Amino acid sequence: MTRRILIIQAHPDPEGMRYCQALADAYSEGAREAGHEVELLRLAELEIPFIRNEQQWTKEPAPESIDQAQQAILAADHLVFVFPIWLGTMPAMLKAFLEQVLRPGFAFDPAATKGMGGRRLKGKSARVIMTMGMPGFFFRHVYRGHGYRYFKRNILKFCGIRPVRHCYVGLAAAKRDTGRKKWLEKVRVLGRKGL
Repeated sequence: MTRRILIIQAHPDPEGMRYCQALADAYSEGAREAGHEVELLRLAELEIPFIRNEQQWTKEPAPESIDQAQQAILAADHLVFVFPIWLGTMPAMLKAFLEQVLRPGFAFDPAATKGMGGRRLKGKSARVIMTMGMPGFFFRHVYRGHGYRYFKRNILKFCGIRPVRHCYVGLAAAKRDTGRKKWLEKVRVLGRKGL
C-alpha cells in the first residue's frame, strides 16, 4: 500500500550536516524506493515564533509557514519525527512548532482545551526517531523513555494519531560509526515499509 509520508526533521541546527538529517534522508530514500510519496520538512528552515499566551494559541491566525505545515500534515497518512534528545526530551524548537501547528480547531476540537474533545488527526500514524548520546537501552530502562512517552501520549495520541512507534538511536556521537551505519540501514528499511 502506497502511503503519503511527511518527515519532520527537527534538529534545530540549520547547517543540516547532522545525524538527524542523515536519518531523515535514509528514511526518505527507502520510502521513495518503495513508491511512497514523501515530503520533508526541516524545522530549522522555518520561522517558528513562541506562543506566549492563550489568546495567541486559540484566536490569532497561525503564521504562513505554520499554515503550510498544517496542510502538509493533513495531506499525510504517516508522520515521521526525527530529533535529538536534549535534557531528556525534544528540543525547544520542536515544542514551539507543535504548539503552533497543533492548535485547537486543527488538531482537536476547541472544546478539548476544557476537557476531552474530538481528535481531528485520526487515521494518521507516526514514527518517532530520537537520537541521543547515551545508549538507547539506558534511555528506555533507566529513564523509562519519559520524553518519548510524554510526546506519544500527551501530544500525538491526544490529537488522534495512532499507532505511534519509536526508535531510540543511542550513542549517536560515538567515535566509531558502526552503530550509526546500522541505524541508517534500519531506518531505510522502515521507510520502505512505510512504518
